[in-house]
Amino acid sequence: MSNTMNQPHAASSFRTIMSLFFATMFIIGTDTFIVSPMLPTLREVLHISVEQSGWLISAYALGYALFALIAGPLSDRLDRKSCLLGGMLGFSLFTALCGSTTSFSLLFAYRALAGISAAIASPQIWASIPQLVAPHKIIKAMGAATAGLAVSQCLGVPLGSLLAASSWRLPFYAIGVTALLITIILALKLPSIPSATKQRSSLSSLGRQYRALFSRRSTTFAFLGYFLYQLGTFSTFSYLGNWLADDFSLTVQQTGLFILGFGIGNLFGSILVSRVERTLGIRRTVTCSLLGMIAMYVIVMTSHLIAFISIAYALIALCGGMLFPLLMGTLQKDQPNARGTVSALANSTMYFATMLGSVLAGVLYARVAGFASIVVVTMLCYTASLFIFRSLLHSPQPINSQVAMQQK
Repeated sequence: MSNTMNQPHAASSFRTIMSLFFATMFIIGTDTFIVSPMLPTLREVLHISVEQSGWLISAYALGYALFALIAGPLSDRLDRKSCLLGGMLGFSLFTALCGSTTSFSLLFAYRALAGISAAIASPQIWASIPQLVAPHKIIKAMGAATAGLAVSQCLGVPLGSLLAASSWRLPFYAIGVTALLITIILALKLPSIPSATKQRSSLSSLGRQYRALFSRRSTTFAFLGYFLYQLGTFSTFSYLGNWLADDFSLTVQQTGLFILGFGIGNLFGSILVSRVERTLGIRRTVTCSLLGMIAMYVIVMTSHLIAFISIAYALIALCGGMLFPLLMGTLQKDQPNARGTVSALANSTMYFATMLGSVLAGVLYARVAGFASIVVVTMLCYTASLFIFRSLLHSPQPINSQVAMQQK
């Protein structure tokens, strides 16, 4: 790696890079989250069942999860900017195509292809941050990228829901065009991010990378804890739109406003994480975040007032906004030479959890005890994840300091 990649960029360059990464995660996040509030509408348009509607979320997740396993290790041997641009072009095209069909099969296929494209693009964001940013700014930079996901819920999803009130096709077209514009700006403004290794890619080398990655027992348990956390998160989120429509008669626009509160909480969490982690340390921050989310889900499960549920979900999102960059930093800190692999595997893990969670939630919602049964599964997943991460995070030392020591 060149020396310039190891040196802190000027403040203006740092802001430019973080703005680009923020925008990229914003548009990918908007596409990821927009389908959930649209499920009741898509059920009517496509004439599909509640359980089938969940597969529109699973399609994107499946495409992402499977391809990320290959894309991550390959990106560790290629220029990350090229990978990011290629992924964003595909993401723009296939998302726009989602608005062009009324066939469930074609929409499923386009969602899967959009997920594959996102699997190429988004891991480059997380993997590039340690290459482009000074060690003491890594958590801040990851918080900025996480904020892109949060703002996609604050603004992207509600705006998409409002567009969907006119036509369910419009959100897909709008995301596709915006993604193309972001891709053009990335091509013009983002510096080259060359590979940190000169090894050639092959199937055997990919296998060796994953074997080396999981040679550490702590890495295996960290990914298990991360999987359980995401399984719980997306089990409830996948059927949130259906639940709000069925139990509270919320329209697509009203569901979008509900998710706006969720996104605001997530945004504040991503902004506060660096300060909270410096004060409490990573172990206490992770513990408090997960316990807070479990407590709020008790309110969600027992309350019948939409106002209380909205506040509880905003606080859940606040905790989640703090938790996500810390978990990403925890997964990456022991693998400085395979950050693309780790980032892609983390995202793949998240989308496998999304796929499994949406399928599991569909069965629980339709055949067991509705949304309450999904919430119980979520709380159990969070509890298991809490025990795993508390056992792994013995040191109170912040991630910023740990990464800085490894890069000396």
